[in-house]
Formats: sequence, C-alpha cells, structure tokens
Amino acid sequence: MLTLPNTPIALEGGHVKLIPLTIEHCASFKSLLLTQSLHKLWYTHIPSAERVEDEIKRRLALQSIGSMIPFSVLDRANNQICGMTSFMNIDAKNRRVEIGSTWLSMSVQRSAINTQMKYLQLLYAFESWNCIAVEFRTHFMNHQSKKAIERLGAKLDGVLRSHQIMPNKSLRDTCVYSITHAEWPAVKAHLTHLQNLYTDSSFAS
Repeated sequence: MLTLPNTPIALEGGHVKLIPLTIEHCASFKSLLLTQSLHKLWYTHIPSAERVEDEIKRRLALQSIGSMIPFSVLDRANNQICGMTSFMNIDAKNRRVEIGSTWLSMSVQRSAINTQMKYLQLLYAFESWNCIAVEFRTHFMNHQSKKAIERLGAKLDGVLRSHQIMPNKSLRDTCVYSITHAEWPAVKAHLTHLQNLYTDSSFAS
C-alpha cells in the first residue's frame, strides 16, 4: 500500500525545487502565461492566463480526495515559478502513480529543469513510496514530449486509441509509457550521470 504524506512535500535539487501548489501562486502563473501562448498548442492541456486559477482549483480538489499531489515548479537560478507538474492517478493499493499534467515555460524547456524534476519525482516514487511502476502519458502527436519521456528511459506500454476528446473536438490517441521498479536502478544511474555530466547551460532534458 502506498501511503500518502500527511503534510505537503517539497522536492529539491540543484536546478529546481518542486513546491506544493497553492492558490497564492496564481498571480505568478498569470504573469508567466500572459507572455506566452502555450495554451494554443492544440495537443496539450495548458491553461491560459484567464483560466489558470480554475486549473489550480481543479488540481487542489483532486489533491483533497487523494488522487493528485500537485506542484509548482521553481527555477532556482532566478527563484521564479516556471511551470506545474504533479503526481496523479495515484493508485495506493497497487503502488502505481503517473507523473503528468506537466507544463513548463518556453525559456526552461530542454534545460536542466525538466530532467531534474523528473529525477526528483521518480526518486520519491520509487524510494519513498516503493512504487511498482510509474507512468507517463502524452498525446501521440506531442513528439517533443514523447522524445523527452523516452530520454528518461521509460518504455512504451501501448497507445490508447481515441482515448480522449480534446477541446477542439479531435480525438486524442494517448501514448502510455512506464518505468518499473526493476528498471529504476538503471534509469537512476542514467539520470545521475546526466546531472554529473552537464552544466546548467548544456543540460539536456
């Protein structure tokens, strides 16, 4: 059985800190999203500045029933919030969890931040929760996301055809990836090697 923490958790590395999402972060997210058009990417679910408060409330509601632990992503280089991520679809009985509902500012995509935050989440999932497996899901058309997930060492379990109806009414084929407990030592070694190998400016996500 996976035991959820009684108090909010924070996960911290040299490049990034994952802090508990709160409604007080809304202003920071609005400021960030007003300068970018991430919500216009048709194959993702990134909120606009006008809808980010509703998205925060949605995630906090899921947290209240034990199915999600949402984080704000803090770039430690400038102490600024640069995105969101979460543990979601938490299956405590079967010790499985999905890492998802993740989006990052364009300025930090393909940087140290994405790789390190995934490392911190995987480390917690496998070594604090003793998870059997950790999932990642993405749109079949989101090639950037698929490549990033595969670079972590996750393997494709399959594709859920016509899995979801997107806001533009198109049907989403969802790629399901996972890393198992048996695979974690090799994945951990790989991600640790990357963190030792690359500097802040050359770290590949």
